[in-house]
Amino acid sequence: MQDDLFSAPLAPSLTRSKPPASESEPTDQVGALAHATPRRRSTEVLPLPPDDTTRALAARLNPRIRLGASTWSYPGWAGIVWDEGPYTDAVLAKNGLAAYAQHPLLRCVGIDRSFYRPLTEAQYARYAGQVPDDFRFVVKAPALVTDALVRGEQGQGRQPNTAFLDPVLATQEFITPALAGLGDKVGALVFQLSPLPFAQLQRLPLLLERLRALLRALPDVRGATPDGVVAVEVRDPEWLSPAIAPQLAAVLKETGATYCLGLHAKMPRLAEQLPILRALWPGPMVCRWNLNPLHGAYGYEDAQRSYEPYDRIHDVDAETRALIVRTVRGVTGAGQNAYVTISNKAEGCAPLSARALAEGLVASCEAAGP
Repeated sequence: MQDDLFSAPLAPSLTRSKPPASESEPTDQVGALAHATPRRRSTEVLPLPPDDTTRALAARLNPRIRLGASTWSYPGWAGIVWDEGPYTDAVLAKNGLAAYAQHPLLRCVGIDRSFYRPLTEAQYARYAGQVPDDFRFVVKAPALVTDALVRGEQGQGRQPNTAFLDPVLATQEFITPALAGLGDKVGALVFQLSPLPFAQLQRLPLLLERLRALLRALPDVRGATPDGVVAVEVRDPEWLSPAIAPQLAAVLKETGATYCLGLHAKMPRLAEQLPILRALWPGPMVCRWNLNPLHGAYGYEDAQRSYEPYDRIHDVDAETRALIVRTVRGVTGAGQNAYVTISNKAEGCAPLSARALAEGLVASCEAAGP
């Protein structure tokens, strides 16, 4: 059964798509003004009304499939998620979530802000109050407890972080306020372990014991929520070595946590990460599709420059699309949840990548037949 759920990937295929044809300009400015809607408040964000095709596509997806973006404050999504606006990123960051959550294909979203500074119960509750009951959040734990180093403004490590993997702080500053504020809308609470210094990489078995202690001490997220799960994401390939990966899987399985598939150029491709998900089966899938491998291990800024304003697909990652589709279909078909959040740096426009995955999932189900 596991082989069916996590089958081998297709041959790699990374291609550049052509930019869409430019839209025609309005020809009757006077007529457009005559039919304009009443002036909105400057802080109000309106969703793009979904067309029938989008609604029909969403209706055909397994309800356990939750696709979404890593965050939502992008003016370039005008005409894709928002109406034409225009909106600033500040307005969208504050007021765009409610409009985002009305898109039929976007049923979850990442909260990355929590990585840089712990959020309060009230802040989480404000997010929860903007979305439907069936919406879920994928939230990153604060760097306070997930980074082995205290870092400067440019990301350079300055000194050891004495709070790294501290279970008391993890509970107090992350799990407890997230559960209280988000309630049943908790999806995955992700401990992304930042890149480790060389000395720590030589002591991964000791770190695994600290991780075990942390996960054991956390409140029961699965028991407290209908769909919630704690997930661990790593940013060093050494965690997936033949010597360490089975130990990591054992720690996660013992503590009721899961592995977050982190699709980042610093990590092995998805096919090489799937064995750890197999070792945890049965269980949910949590996947964060972060960066297109075309840009290399340190290509975040390059992707940002190439893809802004994130209004179209630039670089199709066909291999990753196909394997995500295959894995999501297998996991959800067996009754487990799947969360997939997508960065604009994956292909150029996260909502359009989500749509491509949805289309692939529907097509694969049709090809398989009843």
